[in-house]
Amino acid sequence: MTEQDGPTIDEAVLDGVLESVGGDSGFVAELVDTYLADAPAHLDAIDAAVESHDASALVRPAHTLKTGSLTIGAIRLGEMSRSLEMQGRAERLDGAAEAARAMRSEFETVQSQLRAWVAARKGA
Repeated sequence: MTEQDGPTIDEAVLDGVLESVGGDSGFVAELVDTYLADAPAHLDAIDAAVESHDASALVRPAHTLKTGSLTIGAIRLGEMSRSLEMQGRAERLDGAAEAARAMRSEFETVQSQLRAWVAARKGA
C-alpha cells in the first residue's frame, strides 16, 4: 500500500480512541482540537527545513506530525509524514518540497473530515 492508497481519516481509529476513554466525546474533541492547532506549526517547521536545505531538521516535525496523525486516524498524512521523516534521517531532500506541499493539501482534507467527525459525535 502506498501513502496515496490509505484513507484520509480512518474512523475506526477515532472510534477506538473514543471507546478507550469510555465514550467521552468531549475528551476526543479536545484531542482533535489540539492536533488541529499543533499540526500547522509542524508543517511550518517542515517548510522551513526544506527552504533552508536542512534535511536533519525535517526529522522532529515530521515525526511529531506522523505520531499525532496516526493517533487520530489521519492515516495518509501519517504515512506522508513517515516518508519525510525517513528522508530527513537519510539526509535526503529530493522531492521534499513537493511532499511538503502535498502534506499541506492533505492536512486541509484531514481538518475538514476531523471537524465533521467531531460534529457528528456532538449531535449524537
